Amino acid sequence: MCGITGIYSYNEVGRISSIFLQASLEELKQRGPDFQNSHLDYFVNLGHARLAIIDLNPESNQPFQSENKRFTIVFNGEIYNYKQIRQELENLGHQFHTQSDTEVLLKAYMQWNTDSFLKLNGFFAFAIYDNETQEMILVRDRYGIKPLLYFEDEDKIVFASEMKALLKYRIPKQIDKIALYEYLQFNYIPQNRTIFEGVKKLEAGHFLKIKKREHTKQSYYQLPAPSLPTLSISYVDAQKKLRELLDDSIQLRMVADVPLGCFLSGGIDSSVITALASKHTKNLLTFSIGYKDEPFFDETKYAQLVANKYKTEHTVFSLTNQDLYQDLFSILDYIDEPFADSSALAVNILSKYTKKKVSVALSGDGADELFSGYQKHSGEFLARSSNWKTNIVEKLLPLWKMLPQSRSGFLSNKIRQFKRFAEGRKLTAKERYWQWATFASEKNALDLLSQDFQPQMADYQQDKSEILQFINNENISENAFNEVLRTDLGLVLPSDMLTKVDLMSMAHALEIRCPFLDVRLMDFVSQLPVNMKIDSQMRKKILQDTFREDLPAELYKRPKHGFEVPLLKWFKTDLRSKIENEWLNEDFIREQNIFSVEGIKQLKQQLFSSNPADAHARVWGIIVFQYWWKKYFV
Repeated sequence: MCGITGIYSYNEVGRISSIFLQASLEELKQRGPDFQNSHLDYFVNLGHARLAIIDLNPESNQPFQSENKRFTIVFNGEIYNYKQIRQELENLGHQFHTQSDTEVLLKAYMQWNTDSFLKLNGFFAFAIYDNETQEMILVRDRYGIKPLLYFEDEDKIVFASEMKALLKYRIPKQIDKIALYEYLQFNYIPQNRTIFEGVKKLEAGHFLKIKKREHTKQSYYQLPAPSLPTLSISYVDAQKKLRELLDDSIQLRMVADVPLGCFLSGGIDSSVITALASKHTKNLLTFSIGYKDEPFFDETKYAQLVANKYKTEHTVFSLTNQDLYQDLFSILDYIDEPFADSSALAVNILSKYTKKKVSVALSGDGADELFSGYQKHSGEFLARSSNWKTNIVEKLLPLWKMLPQSRSGFLSNKIRQFKRFAEGRKLTAKERYWQWATFASEKNALDLLSQDFQPQMADYQQDKSEILQFINNENISENAFNEVLRTDLGLVLPSDMLTKVDLMSMAHALEIRCPFLDVRLMDFVSQLPVNMKIDSQMRKKILQDTFREDLPAELYKRPKHGFEVPLLKWFKTDLRSKIENEWLNEDFIREQNIFSVEGIKQLKQQLFSSNPADAHARVWGIIVFQYWWKKYFV
């Protein structure tokens, strides 16, 4: 787990920008505090900041070169099956001088070229330069666990693990209007775009080959398409296979030369990981955060039940709302592209405290998207069926619109959910997915933008069409539900969930490993019939049933909570002055000329009314943007 940066110059003008490599590398020190170094060639310069996890020997530092000096690699990530690949390479005559997965990765590429990528089980973003052919390749892992951004002009192409490192190459900062428009809807930017025009994220499962001014981008992996026939397998056999695959995935991810632990929230996903991981080590360290001021969201008692059952060395970080609030500005300082998933506050604090005891932690990320764990999945499943309950909720839409809606209370949140369901039920499958994936409608987001920042709607519709490509309006049966999960795995997982985990963990040089994102497990579960994942009574059905005997019964007798940061409470108290006088100040909005004065005024009125609905989430998105904008443009 590290940070990488580099420049491939096309000419002498491009070479001038190589003087910024060291400054770019400095920005990545938090990701790789153990060692920083660079490789300088005439037209190609590569930089690496190392967080040492496997083979702590300095011989494994990067940039790493082949013995003949032809190939140079900078690599961010871990290859969990590197020992098996190494054995295969040794059988072919390769010799090794380190115990690192970096050397294995480089020699695998030397042996099999791009075919080597499908052999890799892990998470990664890396660049390899071939000094003989003058070709460089950039590669990103299958699911987008590790980030990789790049920018190209007529003189060069530059890349980095983080935007702040890329900006050190003095690239132009022109806001991408479509990215901003989508951000105002999602509170994050979908994976192929960034906030700046010309800066791109290499998509998950892709590589980019560069040779002088010519380059080609290609996909080397895609999840099984939801249109493919599902696996013909019994439920019992599927459970056995799931257990076997997940257990092996966890064993692979427990290989480290530094202390390793496990996040344990008290939910099913992290509890399953803990139950299996505890069988492969004597003293497993587990970590939870509790919320003193929000007992409804505090799950530490369930985490403690799991910890007791498996005799882990358990640590609870018990937080107040003031603790979260004090951490808020450190997150805003670290974010280098607008990202407004408020649960990042909790992940940041958990990572900060966990790092004091371990350098690697296992997490349950990916299970919700893979097995159907979100409330919207239940809503979509019910929307595709028809019964008297769903019909009544839909018919009562005029009533739901009249009643107060908010996430901050049980009843008002239920009314909010009923309203969203009733509205979504009337839409096509594509439009319903979009509405339930966003905080703001297209119209509401558009109303927030000034005339100068209105997007080109034809380009936006093309983006939207690509995101929704797997959802079929003509086939909305329960059996076609896999298309919704496939869309989540391509949108929500890399753009929101994995971005959040990478940002908040790497801010503290903590490596997070996600056993549910093992390629064998992902391919298997993606092809299971829908009725094994969700029905009208249960989400994540096969996951829950497979490990029912492994977990305390109490975990199955409660609803899924998640965590809601008390934004609305802060906005009406501690942060109200900054909202009114700074971030959403009318004079500032008019001078900035990105947002509509009238649109912002109406949003503030909704926020401070008795019926805020999702206004607090939308305001948080704008606050994050404004804080970011002042940092990079003022």
